[in-house]
Amino acid sequence: MVQPAAFLRSTLPLGIDMVGEYDSGRYHSIWIPDHYVSFWPDSIWTPEFTDLAKSSPSPHRHLDGLAVAAAAAVLTKNVPIAMTVVDTIRRHPAMLAQTALTIDHLSKGRFILGLGSGELENTVPYGFDFAKPVSRFEEAIKVIKLLWHSDGLVDFDGQFYKLEHARLDTEFYNGKPPQIWTGAVGPRMLGFTGREADGWWPAGTYTPEDFAAKLKVIMDAGDAVGRDMSHFTPALTQICLIGDEGEVADMLEQPMVKSIVLMQTAEDLRQFGHQHPMGPEWRGIHDLNPAVLTRERMIQFCKELDTQAIRDIFPVGTPKQVAAKIKGFIDAGVTVYKLMEYGSMGGARFAATSALKVRETEDEIALLCKGV
Repeated sequence: MVQPAAFLRSTLPLGIDMVGEYDSGRYHSIWIPDHYVSFWPDSIWTPEFTDLAKSSPSPHRHLDGLAVAAAAAVLTKNVPIAMTVVDTIRRHPAMLAQTALTIDHLSKGRFILGLGSGELENTVPYGFDFAKPVSRFEEAIKVIKLLWHSDGLVDFDGQFYKLEHARLDTEFYNGKPPQIWTGAVGPRMLGFTGREADGWWPAGTYTPEDFAAKLKVIMDAGDAVGRDMSHFTPALTQICLIGDEGEVADMLEQPMVKSIVLMQTAEDLRQFGHQHPMGPEWRGIHDLNPAVLTRERMIQFCKELDTQAIRDIFPVGTPKQVAAKIKGFIDAGVTVYKLMEYGSMGGARFAATSALKVRETEDEIALLCKGV
């Protein structure tokens, strides 16, 4: 069965009053991000560039994602609660292991611990070591599972973490550990995902063919170590712009919508025949620090960006058109998806209808997926 996921922002104003609707059975799960800051450049979050700055003084008013997840857990009864995703740099794996068990008990077994290797903007400005993020990610999950599955005292001497006579005696809810899903895209992390995780969000997969190829790496890695991959969940977080051609053309002229491309690598754009305004070595979220991008640099970026790149990389168009593109990913293996309608970043007039457009697109996808 293919289902959409609901998205619960961790920014103010907090929309946690929506969780009752999300618990209705329509959604596979509620996805909650975990950030200190968002991707949007501070220098253009001003009334000069967006009317959204008139209603919110900053795009970075984040609350603790895991605390929000705990609140959602006690306000719902049926829907799983998933982190998308917690990085393994800012939180020690012992803390993650205990917090995940806590929220799993609060939710009566509905918590999904989504983990990723981290991003520059949420780590380096705060003094965290961003070196070797993938190795740290792998070791953190090993420590989490060691604490979950060991009886009594635990010793571990790794590259990043050390346990000496540690213990975590809290039992699993109903005898089952929380699921672990990963945000992964590189071959190494995909292989690790297949061997260790229960679900996956690709962090930079833009075509159904690429999604299918990466999913195969995961499934083959799981099969190779004898795992039962029939319960593995391939998921998708998909940026899109939803509207008629006139609306989309207007969205694409807005600086905050153009800023979507800051999250993409130069290689991502090259694959679609475009040059990245940030230069040929730009590594997307691994280089992105929204606090240091000046007004002048962002004006230059917006002027140089060919907005056809956004049309080529992401699903853009009417609900029917976007649904048809998402169906391609479903045919490639996606079973749970969330549409991140970033046309809403074009301004208040687009944001006012964004949720309705997403819901309409979800309904169109359901029609295309009857029997899937």
